[in-house]
This record gives sequence, C-alpha cells and structure tokens, in this order.
Amino acid sequence: MIKDLFTKTKKKKYATIPSETAKQDVPEGIMTKCPNCKKIMYTKELIKNLKVCYHCDFHHQMNSKERIDSLVDAGSFAELNKEMASGNPLQFPDYEEKLQKDILKTKLKEAVVTGTAQIDGMDVVIAIMDASFRMGSMGSVVGEKITLAIEKADELHIPFIIFTASGGARMQEGVLSLMQMAKTSVALKRYSDNGGLIISVMTHPTTGGVSASFASLGDYNLAEPGALIGFAGRRIIEQTIREELPEDFQTSEFLLKHGQLDAVIVRHDLRDNIKSILEIHQPGGSINWQGN
Repeated sequence: MIKDLFTKTKKKKYATIPSETAKQDVPEGIMTKCPNCKKIMYTKELIKNLKVCYHCDFHHQMNSKERIDSLVDAGSFAELNKEMASGNPLQFPDYEEKLQKDILKTKLKEAVVTGTAQIDGMDVVIAIMDASFRMGSMGSVVGEKITLAIEKADELHIPFIIFTASGGARMQEGVLSLMQMAKTSVALKRYSDNGGLIISVMTHPTTGGVSASFASLGDYNLAEPGALIGFAGRRIIEQTIREELPEDFQTSEFLLKHGQLDAVIVRHDLRDNIKSILEIHQPGGSINWQGN
C-alpha cells in the first residue's frame, strides 16, 4: 500500500556535552545550538544524525553535498553542468561581488546542484537546491540547470527527483528570474507527458516562485517536518485578507492537512521512502514507465 511507505522510524539518541562550563569553553564550530529547543549539541553528532536535533527532532538545513551523501549510492553521483555560473544581465549594482563571495564561501557555482545517480541501484537524475548560496534564490542559471536536468531524465527515461530550498526568485535578475517558473514548468510537463516520474521534496524554506512552479509539480509532493512552504509572506497575506492566520500556517504539516502534500517524511526515512516509490515504478513494479 502507498500509505505504508510513509511510516516513521525511531530516532537514535546521542549524548550531550556534560556541563554548562564545557558548553562555554569549546572552539567555534564544535558545538551547534538548536534554534528550536535552544539546546547545545556536538556538531559532529548532529551531522551523524543527518542534522536532525536529537532533543526535539528539528530538521536543520543540509547543504547539497550532505543531501547527496544521505540519499544516493556511494560513488554513483555524476554532476551535470558543474561550471555553469550566473552573469549580471541587468547590471545590478554589486551583484557580481555578492556572487563571488558565495562562490568562495560554498565552493559552488550556483544555488542548485544537478546530476545523475543511483538509489539502491536504480538510476535517477537529481537536482538539489542549496540555501547556503544566495538563500537558494532562483536566477537564470538555477532555472537552466533544473531544466537541463529534467531534459536529461527525459532523454535517459529515468525518474527525476528534486529537493527544493529557496527564498524565491532572485531580485537581481528581475523578470529573467521569474521566467524560470514557466521554463521549468514546461520542461516538467513535457517530461511528464513522455511518462516521466517526478518526485519533489520540499525542505525549509520553499517559498516564492519556486513553491509556485516546479516544487509543486511532482507526481509525489513530499516535505520534511516543519518546513516553511508558501508563496507570499505571512504578514502580507494577513494584511490583504485582514484576518489572523493559524499558528502553523505555511508549514508542511498545514499543507498536508489541506491536501497540498502527499506526505511529510522525517529525514531518516526519506531514502527508504524514495527507494520504495522508485521500486513501484520500475519494470515489473506496480506501475511501469510508459513505453517499457
């Protein structure tokens, strides 16, 4: 049964640092403070736990490398269009300098990493947005890389998986950024018409033009717990409709309750659930790829 794919597993528990004095005397980077429960833990232990707080289960942001390592078979990832980088088409002041700072900080060229990979031996194309680069904002190169990844999946007749994490369209590229909504959506429609399987996993945050386009167009629309997902900001909506919104408005749990998601899945279970979905759509599974 499809509903059996989305079951929770019990989390591992890890020891915390033993004393308040020790918490204050450690070098920067060794410890991480959870923004949700405010407790402090060893960063290495947090990373071992897939960056899920082992006190309150808060899902800290993962970068693209961490996401790939947690999802695909070891050594199977082959990056696509790695050197593609943004220019400054509108000559926006200081934009090139800001891009260069993020390139140096993240070792990435742009806010999305795409490539071919395997999950339990099954071929896929994946696209992973990285919020550490310009808050995962969608510019021309982000849209182009995602579109090329979709077209690669279509060419190879294999599933397409995207992990979204974005503040929305990139203001420094104006309407060129907004055009990526249409471009990626058309690519997904063409791929879907050819029988392609689309799995979208929305992580914190997935907002603006990204949430209003490719993030919401999966055959399976999944999300991590507590993720902020929405188009306009909460205050703007409240001022527009002149009503106070529920406390959990625009969280993944709120969207699931209102039918906009298929499941909210804890990070520890994502690989197994995606693997199960892929198995269903393999030749001989419950659903076959069209044309096989």
